[in-house]
Amino acid sequence: MKVLVVGSGGREHALAWKLRQSPRVSALFCAPGNAGTATLGSNVPIPVSDITALADFAAGEGVGLTVVGPDDALAAGIVDEFQRRGLRIFGPTKEGARFESSKAFAKHFMERHGIPTARFGEFTDSAEAHRFCQKMTYPVVIKADGLALGKGVIIAQNAAEAAMAIYRIMDQRQFGEAGRRVVIEEFLTGEECSLHALVDGSSYAIFPSAQDHKRALDGDQGLNTGGMGAYSPAPVLTPELERAAREQVMEPFVRGLQADGLAFKGLLYPGLMVTPQGLKVLEFNCRFGDPETQAFMPRLKSDLVEAMEAVIDGRLSGCKLEWTDEAAVCVVMASGGYPGDYAKGREIGGIADAESTGATVFHAGTKISEGRLVTSGGRVLGVTALGADVRAARENAYAAVGKIRFQDAHYRRDIAARALKG
Repeated sequence: MKVLVVGSGGREHALAWKLRQSPRVSALFCAPGNAGTATLGSNVPIPVSDITALADFAAGEGVGLTVVGPDDALAAGIVDEFQRRGLRIFGPTKEGARFESSKAFAKHFMERHGIPTARFGEFTDSAEAHRFCQKMTYPVVIKADGLALGKGVIIAQNAAEAAMAIYRIMDQRQFGEAGRRVVIEEFLTGEECSLHALVDGSSYAIFPSAQDHKRALDGDQGLNTGGMGAYSPAPVLTPELERAAREQVMEPFVRGLQADGLAFKGLLYPGLMVTPQGLKVLEFNCRFGDPETQAFMPRLKSDLVEAMEAVIDGRLSGCKLEWTDEAAVCVVMASGGYPGDYAKGREIGGIADAESTGATVFHAGTKISEGRLVTSGGRVLGVTALGADVRAARENAYAAVGKIRFQDAHYRRDIAARALKG
C-alpha cells in the first residue's frame, strides 16, 4: 500500500515514522514534508492548502491511505474532496472538523450533551460581548471562534483587558474571519492534560495520558507556543480521572454524534483541565496533537495503518491498541526567539549522535540546503526518548538533546519535571 501524509511538522514526521513500520506500507509520500520525512520516503512539493493537487496526486499515484496532520486542511474539506473521488483518507470531514474550527459549535455540543466545560457566551456583536463581560468575574477567556493558528485565545485579567481583546478580535479583525464570532468563558484553574482517542462515529479507542508544555520558558513562563515538549503518561490523569474522561467526555461525545446525526471519523483530542470540581473540557481538537504525537508514537506497539483503517471502515470496536509500559518524553528544540522573530538557515549537527543513544529525533522546521541540514522554522526538532518511567525517559531525552547543535538553539529544561513532584 502507498501512504500519503499531509503536513510538514514534527507531528507528521512522527506519524510517517510509525506508518512506515507497517508491513503493509510499500511506499510513503509526505506533502510537503521536511528533511526528516525525506529519509522515510519521498517528499512531494504540494502545499497543505492545495487540496485539489493533493487529491490529484493521490489518485495518480494509487495512494491507498492518506493521513492528514494539520487542522486547517481538515477545516477546508480535504477529507470531503478525497471521499468524493473514492480515495481512502483518515480524518474528519469538514462538518466533523467544526469541533475544532468553531469553538461556538463545540461549546454548544458540549452543553447539549452534558460534557463538562466552562460557562460561556457566544457573540457576533462586539457591544453584546462587552455587556456580557460586565457580568463576569475576572479573569475571563476570550476566544476567536475560528482557527487562528493557536493565537486566538486571550486571557483578560480585568475589564480593560477584556475590552481591548474584544476590540482587537472583533473590530480590528486581528485574526481575520476567525474573529467574526467570539466565545467568552469563565477562567478555569487547575492542571491541563491531553486526551487522545480514535473515533469511528460509534466507538472509540483511548490513548494513554499525556501532558504538553505550551509556554516558551522554564517554569511555564514566557509566551505561548505550539508546544515546547510533552510526556506520556501524565500522572495528573489518575485512573479515577481517566474513568471520568471516558464516562463524562468520550461516551457522551459518541452518543451526541449519533443523537445529532453528525459524522466524525478520525482523532479526537480534547484538551482537559483537572479542576477542583473535576474534569472540564477546554476545547476539542480534531487531529493529532503536536508535540504529543512525538511522545505517543514511540509508545504505540500496534500497527497504525490497521488502526486507521478500522476507523475509516467503522470497525474500531474490534481493534485494540497496544502500548509499551515505558514512558516517553519529547523535548522540543526551537530556534532562538521563537515564538517571536527567529533566524533560519542555521546548520544542524549531532542528530546521529543523539539517535545513537536510543532516542528518536523527529524533524519539524528543517530542510536540506546545499547539501546541509538547516533550520527552517520556529520549532526545529522534537527529541523523544523512552525509559522505564518518566524520570528515566526524561534523563534519556535530555542526554540526547545535549548532543545536538545549532546556533541559538533554545529548549526548556523542565519538560516533565511536573510529573516528578511529590
